[in-house]
Amino acid sequence: MLSISNLTYRIGARTILDDCSINVMDGWRVGVVGLNGAGKSTLFKLITGDLPTDGGGVSLSANQKLAMVRQDIPETDDALIDVVLAANTEMAKLWHDAETETDPNKIADIYQALADMDAYSAPAKAATLLTGLGFKESQLNEPFSSFSGGWQMRVMLAAVLFVEPDFLLLDEPTNHLDLEAIMWLENYLLSYPHTMMVISHDRELLNKCVDHVIHVDRQKLTMYGGNYDAFEKERALRTGLQQKMFEKQQTERAHMQVFIDRFKAKASKAAQAQSRMKAMEKMDLVDAVIADRAIKFNFPNPEKIPSPMISIQKADVGYVEGQPILRGVYESIDHEDRIALLGANGNGKSTMMKLIAGKLDVMAGELFRSGKLRIGYFSQHQTDELDVDSTPFLEMLRLMQKSATDVPEHKVRAKLGAFGFPRDLADNKISALSGGEKARLLFALMSFDAPHMLLLDEPTNHLDIDAREALVQALNNYDGAVVIVSHDPNMVERVADRLLLVKDGKCVNFDGDLEDYRNFTIQSRREERSAEKKSANAEKGKNSVADTTPQKDVSPKNLNELKKKADKAEKEIERLTREKETLEAAMLTPDFYLDAAKVVTVKAEYDRVVAALEQQEEIWLEAQVG
Repeated sequence: MLSISNLTYRIGARTILDDCSINVMDGWRVGVVGLNGAGKSTLFKLITGDLPTDGGGVSLSANQKLAMVRQDIPETDDALIDVVLAANTEMAKLWHDAETETDPNKIADIYQALADMDAYSAPAKAATLLTGLGFKESQLNEPFSSFSGGWQMRVMLAAVLFVEPDFLLLDEPTNHLDLEAIMWLENYLLSYPHTMMVISHDRELLNKCVDHVIHVDRQKLTMYGGNYDAFEKERALRTGLQQKMFEKQQTERAHMQVFIDRFKAKASKAAQAQSRMKAMEKMDLVDAVIADRAIKFNFPNPEKIPSPMISIQKADVGYVEGQPILRGVYESIDHEDRIALLGANGNGKSTMMKLIAGKLDVMAGELFRSGKLRIGYFSQHQTDELDVDSTPFLEMLRLMQKSATDVPEHKVRAKLGAFGFPRDLADNKISALSGGEKARLLFALMSFDAPHMLLLDEPTNHLDIDAREALVQALNNYDGAVVIVSHDPNMVERVADRLLLVKDGKCVNFDGDLEDYRNFTIQSRREERSAEKKSANAEKGKNSVADTTPQKDVSPKNLNELKKKADKAEKEIERLTREKETLEAAMLTPDFYLDAAKVVTVKAEYDRVVAALEQQEEIWLEAQVG
């Protein structure tokens, strides 16, 4: 159990957390939510001891191990799988001792200890985590230092999941993941066997994977039961009641004040007036519900232009002549289209976006673009290109002056105001803006001339849940075409009505919804693992001494047995998948967590189904490999 008692933390004169007390029981899965800057990450650092408290304390039950994803990325040329294995320091030490110890009795004890912690299956577990997070089997022995920072953070996430601590802290674990890896992580966390706290702006993850929510708000911590949707409903009820209590109390205070004002100067009533004044001073004021300033913005609607806006026919596109990333692209985009590009990182989604945006030309095939077409293009990397010494007002003014010599100040401020920039914020230096404010500034700049099409490449990276909701609403109110690449499943489901799959050098329509795509990615990974294992076995056989002798053919009888085994496993996979989805649907209902006994029973059944599903997938894979 985690116990937080009277916790206070300040940065200079600013109080971040004030006299907070809360308990997290063993086995809970807790989502930590709140506005950017509210103190969520600070809370985690106080829990881990990375920051000293200014009052109160944090304690864990005896012998419980706590772990968090490392932010200090190591400099090492070790293989990816070795970095993950080394994260379990106790296991790593035992393996080292096994190699150096000479006492037979101690060696026996070491191997028994390794067996007790299931160390012999550790490499397979580490490989499963890494491949689940998007690495290929062939990459697992490549040096850690050869990967970019985002991929290195995936290794750090795999490492902490491999350790499987009693108390797991995850701070925005989906930040460096694509949609496919996020889907895998959601399923993994659903069956995590210990206590977990996760900071996230991903509504889908918070609905699927948590059973309690801690709200960090106005220097306080408040615990709610249930998933994120249940939290929103309960908070709305609480705040509504609080507002009624406040209004009732204010009415009572107004009556008391009228009495005081009327009679405090009269000797006969002075004592009564004084009594009323003391009563007012002692009254326990109920704070008004100050609704968080909702971030709302609107993309300006364009005039209609003839269809299609863009037509692409049998196009090859890439960066190096003769080496296209995508081949034979055939697509048409009209003003009513809402398109999401799906596919793992590195398959060409950003290449497709740049083709549509006009930043890349076709190498072969045809591309038609309406001469009147205006495009607004947002890229996740554009925040790094902003002039930090400038202000939002000056940046908007410069942009608008490119098409008009005389731009009135009120028009500039109106453009910024539509995206939540009042005068004081618009005149602030960009260096002082938060990540979410910079993203909103980019939305304002890219859409100042009412584009006919919005291209959004990972638009939610720096947005909290409220800002993501505002973006979804703004896109759904926008009267133009939208093409998005996003790792936020909630945004894809609510904005897109067409899915294009970018995979294996192709960009094709995906016939189905996002749940179909989840199943498709699971099946694709099974097939990829099967192909990689076949390739590895073939290479191993080619290089082995035994390969110099004739290989024994697999008999038709054995082939038939393998096929029966694979077919049986596939049917079990389908049955268990349906059972798993039914249990997940039950766990997503807000009332689910009101019955504690039911929660324990259903979660135990869910863990059983997940374990059985993994076992059947391995059986199917072995049968495929033969």
